[in-house]
Amino acid sequence: MLIHPEINPVALQLGPLAIHWYGLTYLAAFGLFVWLGRLRLRHEPFVSSTGTNAWRKQDVEDILFLGVVGVVLGGRLGYCLFYKPLYYAAHPLEIFAVWQGGMSFHGGMLGVILAMIWFAHSRGRHWLQVADFVAPCVPTGLAAGRVGNFINGELWGRVASPDLPWGMVFKGAGDLPRHPSQLYQILLEGLLLFVLLWLYARKERAQGQVSAMFLLGYGLFRFVAEFFREPDAHLGLLSLGMSMGQWLCLPMILGGLGLWWWAGTQPQKIR
Repeated sequence: MLIHPEINPVALQLGPLAIHWYGLTYLAAFGLFVWLGRLRLRHEPFVSSTGTNAWRKQDVEDILFLGVVGVVLGGRLGYCLFYKPLYYAAHPLEIFAVWQGGMSFHGGMLGVILAMIWFAHSRGRHWLQVADFVAPCVPTGLAAGRVGNFINGELWGRVASPDLPWGMVFKGAGDLPRHPSQLYQILLEGLLLFVLLWLYARKERAQGQVSAMFLLGYGLFRFVAEFFREPDAHLGLLSLGMSMGQWLCLPMILGGLGLWWWAGTQPQKIR
């Protein structure tokens, strides 16, 4: 049985300025996106684009900015809507109290999708081409975010067998060993999904199929990880013994399968 190291959330203190590890993981996520995005510019069909539709380095930075806005707004609104709708309906001003915590990946994803649609419209591109460009660059950022969760000792896993070698005791979660579900999510939704999606995107695909594989892959990996993650205390397990996270993954899985099939039926194969 292991003990969570209880790492100080403040990585560096410079007088009154406190730099938190969680903030550094976000910076790492942004840096990885820019690096991977510039590598994606070397892939087809982006490297061969010409004229007004030509892809440029500036596009990567613009997408990042819009994506951050979409993540923050969508993530916050998604948390309020999916996880505590009655509470925030009674206390609407607290929706803006982001310092109190509360973000939803699925809401953030919807925010990013809207941001990408806006970006595609402003550049005269098909939004699925933009989504295909972005999708392989996302999982490493998700992994960085889960590193922040682990450092903070939050979003821990369910109680594990005392015989589990990597079972871990988290401060505030009692004295029983738990699954370090943050590490599971780093490996599944982050690193493994990145490798599979990056390799998949390197070959010619119908437009929309790379995005579809992100939806399908993340949905499946998150669904599995939720079996080891402690459900939200105020929700517990819902119908069929599934968590809210699992229920939100089902539309992703079905949507990914449907989009992949639909994209494959379209005559123009431009990945």
